[in-house]
Amino acid sequence: MELITIKDKNYSGKRVFVRVDYNVPLDKNLNITDDTRIRASLETVNFLLAQNSILILASHLGRPKGKPNPEMSMAPVAKRLSELIQKDVKLAPDCVGAEVKKIVDTARPGDVILLENLRFHPEEEENDENFSKELADLADCYVNDAFGTCHRAHASIVGITNFLKDKAAGFLIEKEVNALSKILEKPERPFLLIIGGAKVSDKIGMLKNLLDKVDTIITGGVMAYTFIKANNWETGNSKVEVDALPLAKEIYKEIRKRHLEFHTPLDHVVADKVSEDAHFFTTERGTVPIGWIGVDIGPQAIDEYSDCIRRAKTIFWNGPMGIFEIPQFAKGTIEIAKAVAAANAFSVIGGGDSIAAVQQAGVADKISHICTGGGASLEFLEGKGLPGIDILKK
Repeated sequence: MELITIKDKNYSGKRVFVRVDYNVPLDKNLNITDDTRIRASLETVNFLLAQNSILILASHLGRPKGKPNPEMSMAPVAKRLSELIQKDVKLAPDCVGAEVKKIVDTARPGDVILLENLRFHPEEEENDENFSKELADLADCYVNDAFGTCHRAHASIVGITNFLKDKAAGFLIEKEVNALSKILEKPERPFLLIIGGAKVSDKIGMLKNLLDKVDTIITGGVMAYTFIKANNWETGNSKVEVDALPLAKEIYKEIRKRHLEFHTPLDHVVADKVSEDAHFFTTERGTVPIGWIGVDIGPQAIDEYSDCIRRAKTIFWNGPMGIFEIPQFAKGTIEIAKAVAAANAFSVIGGGDSIAAVQQAGVADKISHICTGGGASLEFLEGKGLPGIDILKK
């Protein structure tokens, strides 16, 4: 897939509206606890500044439900970005309106303006035409570098491009699309899919679309227990997505038809409750005893999964192997992260929990590509067109 990118253009002296993804986690004191998404935008930000443009950065943060909320202000982001680029970042009081227009109109090349939270206005998520035009009136050209929101047809993603015809993808989107296209179009075999986490139904579309490309699938978390249940095996009190059981059975049929290698855990760590003070033990086989909850994959599963990872040449991983937020139940996910990092393979990780796992394991720098958007990456691999990407194709 070929995109129009910022490398193809000259932004000298121009006002550039840059849609970024600064939806960062904040603690109760409104301090940023993880600035990964801000850092991910720096290559594009610094490139545009080097071209002597005026930067108008725009993002959402949290879910303010269309109303101003001081707890979801972009103020902490403006402060952190100023530190990272060692340059003053002016926070606008809103993202549209006369005051914002005045700030932009008096800006000079080299200035950086961060608009207030786009989702303080319901019109952003509604892709409202007038709101899109108001955003567009601030700038001469448009750059999208917010991959994590490209599956949303919002005003700052799609509507604005009806009025700003000069549009391009930033470096982050270009990297994301290149990495995911490699998986979707020409994965080197054997291709291993690692799927875990809580929401089976979110991943079924991606799984179906990749069945003709993958060689091996390994599962963990609720995904694994749903497939175990679909096979009429005992899952105890483990969380199972009951509504997805018919889909899981359908996937099983397709897997058998294609003679794919498919694994649910050979053994489990099970607990009497999901808590740090839980009683827990490791089972001897791949079913969960009645009354117990599966909270992690066991040592036999780790060994089998690690062998699958060693054999792979392409790996896509989305979702942890268990409840890794609790230290006693994190071993399976951490060991899988280390195995993926050590593999002689092109590895891509999507989804916040999987990313947290490789960071926790200290191996993030050994992963070929880490996606900044879990939902967007799943929809991309599902074969769906992403509204924010489609409008940037050459």
